[in-house]
Amino acid sequence: MNIKDKNIKELEALSNEIRKKIINSVAKNGGHLSSTLGAVELIIGMHYVFDKEKDPFIFDVSHQAYAHKMLSDRWDKFDRLRQIDGISGYTRPSESKYDYFSAGHSSTSISVAVGAAKAIKLKKEDRIPVVMIGDGSITAGMAYEALNELGYRKYPVVIILNDNEMSIGKPTGAISKYLTKMKAGKFYQGMKEKFKGFLDNLPQDFKYAAKKFEEMFAINGIFFEEMGLEYIGPIDGNNLEEVIETLKIAKELNKPVVVHAKTIKGKGYKQAEGYFEHWHGVGPFDINTGESLKKSTLNATKVFSNHLQTQAEKNEKIVGVTAAMPSGTGMKELLERWPERFWDVAIAEQHAVTSMAALAKEGFRPFVAIYSTFLQRGFDQIVHDVCIDKYPVIFAIDRAGIVGQDGETHQGLLDIGYLKIIPNITIFAPRCFKTLEYAIDFAIEYTKNATAFRYPRGAFYEVEVEATPFELGKAEILKESNNIMLIGYGNGVGRAWQVAKKLEAEGIEVGVMDLRFIKPLDTQTLKNLKAKKWFVFSDTAKIGGVAESLQAFSNDNSLHKKIISFEIEDKYIPHGETKDIEKMLKIDIDSLVDRVKANL
Repeated sequence: MNIKDKNIKELEALSNEIRKKIINSVAKNGGHLSSTLGAVELIIGMHYVFDKEKDPFIFDVSHQAYAHKMLSDRWDKFDRLRQIDGISGYTRPSESKYDYFSAGHSSTSISVAVGAAKAIKLKKEDRIPVVMIGDGSITAGMAYEALNELGYRKYPVVIILNDNEMSIGKPTGAISKYLTKMKAGKFYQGMKEKFKGFLDNLPQDFKYAAKKFEEMFAINGIFFEEMGLEYIGPIDGNNLEEVIETLKIAKELNKPVVVHAKTIKGKGYKQAEGYFEHWHGVGPFDINTGESLKKSTLNATKVFSNHLQTQAEKNEKIVGVTAAMPSGTGMKELLERWPERFWDVAIAEQHAVTSMAALAKEGFRPFVAIYSTFLQRGFDQIVHDVCIDKYPVIFAIDRAGIVGQDGETHQGLLDIGYLKIIPNITIFAPRCFKTLEYAIDFAIEYTKNATAFRYPRGAFYEVEVEATPFELGKAEILKESNNIMLIGYGNGVGRAWQVAKKLEAEGIEVGVMDLRFIKPLDTQTLKNLKAKKWFVFSDTAKIGGVAESLQAFSNDNSLHKKIISFEIEDKYIPHGETKDIEKMLKIDIDSLVDRVKANL
């Protein structure tokens, strides 16, 4: 869509159309809502001032890029947002040439822009990277690393800081607004350059006082300007005329510029306007009432939250951290109840892990509550800061397995593979809500080294066997068999159990085993299994997964077992409803039954 010939009134009308389409689509399919509604005018301004055909448009996390998708060849496809045959909720170059870079995790955008700027300079091209990053994303260390180099190299890059939580300098009153407008104008920018030249020629004794005088005119942007970047703002990010005027100035400066824009989260949909964490990412909902269309059911995150609260009430040594996901990880209630013992450290997974290592050293029982996909970002800290000295940090890994509509960047399939290679860590998994409570209890009591347990988004598959507490390195035989053993790990136990029920209904006898621990394995129980054929069920990647460990154990002990894995093949898994993705991967119960029978 070409919008460069439209006037302000037409662009404002377009912004209303975009918001309406976003609300209708998210209400139907679920998705990110409040942040993307607030960013509409900023994205229209990007498309109006810059050239999407040549300028890299780079969105941090990219959950706020819905308007960009509509303005770049996907208006008619937007109704299929996040569906298995529709468009992604994030930017994907495989989906459109106008999506410069894949994103889904935060704080990568400025690094991408620096790399793009280097390439543009080497190729001697007339292009300029444009970044949109939220005030939350700029709390992560990677963003600062990129800003540090950008300020030194001085590549032309425009960074739009989308500030919707007032976390950076709150402007107040008419004077602030006047100074902001002045700073966005050519006169101010020109005068600032002249003033800098004037400073260079002053005697040393006068430079400090003159520098302080200059800073009075840039008090909101001292941090960025000290790093060598120009700063403009804060501006009203929902005022199209102001956005366009400011972006034009930023483009003409031909240097690294931060445009600080204040936006209203959820703008255009009253129920979501303001700071409501619930409206960040939502399932299908009724547009008129804002009520969710999905029935509220018990889920693993809620069980984790409730039981950790129960244990924290009894044990003051229990502490915990989350990295900007208090509701998603079930930590919100603990943060509110014990703010001195539970912390949200913002988007800083590396810091979260290392800080908990120190608490473990001091005798506390720290929980790191984090999604599987985000724990990847703290890998080196687990290796270096936690496990070398055997600090008993507890990793509660939420969203393990297929998570559905968030797609490639969020599927929780890699945690077993990257954790089990680390020495001094115990890795296990519950199979149901009650064993999730037992997992918390075991982790609190076990202090010899780090522990990690995983659980799915939503509910577990049902297993009609009474839950028992965890014992270190002990598996559990749920159903005996001399011929075929279905070995499950975590939510895979439920899959195995349901498959066994269907097979037995057809007269096929199978056993079911809950492996429980992947590190250490229950070597004695595994050696005593009479079944020669093992089928492995785990919501993990096949490479580095559970079956791989079992095969190595079988080989090392000359057990001569035939081991067949129903884990996920070596590929990234796209977005879509979880049930649709499971059918596509043939890990739904009916498909698994057919796959077992085909291998008998």
